[in-house]
Amino acid sequence: MAEIEITKASEVKVREIEWLWYPYIPFGKITVVQGDAGDGKSTFVLNLAAMLSQGQPMPFTDGPGQSPINIIYQSSEDDADDTIVPRFINAGGDPERLLFISERERYLSFSDERLTQAVRQTGARLIVLDPLSAYIGEETGINAANEVRRQFRPLIEIAREQRCAVLIVHHMNKAIGQKAINRAVGSVDIVGAARSVLLVARTDREHPDERIMAQVKCNVGPTGSAIVFSVGGGAVQWLEETAKTADEVLGNVFANLGRPDTQMRQAKEVISQLLSDGPKPQREVMEKLRTAGVGESTAKKAKQLLGVRSVKAGAVWLWSLPDEDGL
Repeated sequence: MAEIEITKASEVKVREIEWLWYPYIPFGKITVVQGDAGDGKSTFVLNLAAMLSQGQPMPFTDGPGQSPINIIYQSSEDDADDTIVPRFINAGGDPERLLFISERERYLSFSDERLTQAVRQTGARLIVLDPLSAYIGEETGINAANEVRRQFRPLIEIAREQRCAVLIVHHMNKAIGQKAINRAVGSVDIVGAARSVLLVARTDREHPDERIMAQVKCNVGPTGSAIVFSVGGGAVQWLEETAKTADEVLGNVFANLGRPDTQMRQAKEVISQLLSDGPKPQREVMEKLRTAGVGESTAKKAKQLLGVRSVKAGAVWLWSLPDEDGL
């Protein structure tokens, strides 16, 4: 009988989750970005990559950005020479930091050892695979849970061992009316394997250039605010945060399910009272709300209902009531 290796909990070195973009993209984990074809998933990801290559702060985050990072970017749908690189440069990215693994002789897959070798060789902190169907493996049945989980395991190991973030672009199915978490094409284990899932969708017909990113789930942190942005010429302009959930973005009946009115009233009262004498740092407001027992999703919905504005002053995001003109 083969010997087994047993590890006691007391022997495990505990460490905190590190973030590429809090709370949307964790290091050492897999994040899936899903949406319908043509709704801007790739543009969204490519613009994030451009910002990261320059060490710019991520949208609507406090404080300075991280150091510039290298990004491994693999796409089977767009060519590097006439689409990816021009759009990346147009978005302000550093072309020295956007890297491609050649697939001329052999296509990449989740379990390909070249991914590990490339990360070790370049020190890349982000791997982008676009789309999932091209990289999960040619022989993998995307609807078969056991096959999907088996393919994801090597990729999960790469992320964990190399402490890099893995971002996978994926399409949604046509099951309109289902919860956002069930809209990914293929097995539910795709969403199950990811620690964070983001949705990119259009806002409405009146604003054809507008898109919204909403977090479908996050297993390693709080659910972040949705972010509205515009797309044009391959570049992105970040517009505002909103309290919309992924289900609300998709117009599902589930969007009507909310927290009790009493907690919403309390959230509005705390925000209004705190901001009555002028703008306050976002972190301070959220801390007061947590102390009052108000959940984050309720706090963000209350912010939206009150028309509270988020304005960046230096490295700090400030909240202010809509009738204040001091910012």
